Amino acid sequence: MRIQTIAGTLPAREHLPVGVAGRPVLDVVIPVYNEEKDLEPCVLRLHDHLSRTFPYGFRVTVADNASTDRTPEVAAALAATLPEVRSVRLEEKGRGRALRTVWSHSDAPVLAYMDVDLSTDLNALLPLVAPLISGHSDLAIGSRLARSSRVVRGPKREFISRAYNLILRGSLAARFSDAQCGFKAIRGDVAARLLPMVEDTGWFFDTEMLVLAERAGLRIHEVPVDWVDDPDSTVHIVRTATDDLKGVWRVGRALATGSLPLDRLARPFGDDPRDRELTGVPRGLARQLVGFCVVGALSTLFYLALYSLFRLGVGPQLANAGALLVSAVANTAANRRLTFGVRGRDRAVRHQAQGLVVFGIGLALTSGSLAALGSATGDPAHSTELAVLIVANLAATVVRFLLFRLWVFPDTSPSRNTR
Repeated sequence: MRIQTIAGTLPAREHLPVGVAGRPVLDVVIPVYNEEKDLEPCVLRLHDHLSRTFPYGFRVTVADNASTDRTPEVAAALAATLPEVRSVRLEEKGRGRALRTVWSHSDAPVLAYMDVDLSTDLNALLPLVAPLISGHSDLAIGSRLARSSRVVRGPKREFISRAYNLILRGSLAARFSDAQCGFKAIRGDVAARLLPMVEDTGWFFDTEMLVLAERAGLRIHEVPVDWVDDPDSTVHIVRTATDDLKGVWRVGRALATGSLPLDRLARPFGDDPRDRELTGVPRGLARQLVGFCVVGALSTLFYLALYSLFRLGVGPQLANAGALLVSAVANTAANRRLTFGVRGRDRAVRHQAQGLVVFGIGLALTSGSLAALGSATGDPAHSTELAVLIVANLAATVVRFLLFRLWVFPDTSPSRNTR
């Protein structure tokens, strides 16, 4: 079941309230399918650990994925015995479907899940959710591939796990280290926006959720874990790997076409307390200046390289126009995404057209400088041409930033600087 999409961007992260009566801070979901043997010792061990070590209210939710054995009866008995335990029955299989269903209807501000075999040492649970409670991070994952993790498992699973993460890094530019570890958590407000975008209902659910969150700029916290492989695991490796590769292709295509509204997951500039101490500065200006300078420096190097290349075959004016045109398109695209945080294809053509107008102003400044240099010296040296162009581009850069900020990418969102 999918939840209703909420418009607008995410609010600034804040420390979660912990004193709301009757509502747990943490909801740990255990998705199960035919686990009548392992379910009871898992829940009892997890419940005991949380009762002894977790300082806030908690809930353990058993999500039964259409089990055909005694799993539903075991889950119901645990829920009747322990007040912090509840059970949910789904008539269709799929770990992703179970997590989406339970997380979508949970009232807890922090949502987590772990596998029923409890391969991950439970001492990592509090470090996993603490950054979400404090407001530091949006998602948290356990990592078996971190340097300080301690893992006991066979070479086959080790190879598959590392190969899969290499595929994610190469195809989807993922930077998190372990997508498959069954030990993850997410803030409830983030889940409300993110889950409707995740299509997978099976094992790829985790990976898709993490990739979309990372692409949207959300903060993912990684926790090194101690992990012991379950030799009785019922996961079908070949079928799971095939489904994962299909998911990688589908998500990669969606990201390439810009069909996902990732801007709904954006955090506003100012969710860091240091940002709110800036007085007398328009919202976002400091960050935009830094981003614009970085993009501008790279664009200038790109432009000079192109100019030197074009200059081998044509005159200075044509070389300047060609280099400036190509670098201007790249500069507008980079500033659109990195400096002003505009994502997706909406108004992309319009932004490029406006960027070309800005390019025309830069062309007039640089071409006029070259023309003035030619009139003054007749046949200037190549190094002199480059020096003049650098000065002219600095002037054009100031004009470009002002036009980008006020005309091409104006900030039309309401102010979020209120406390």
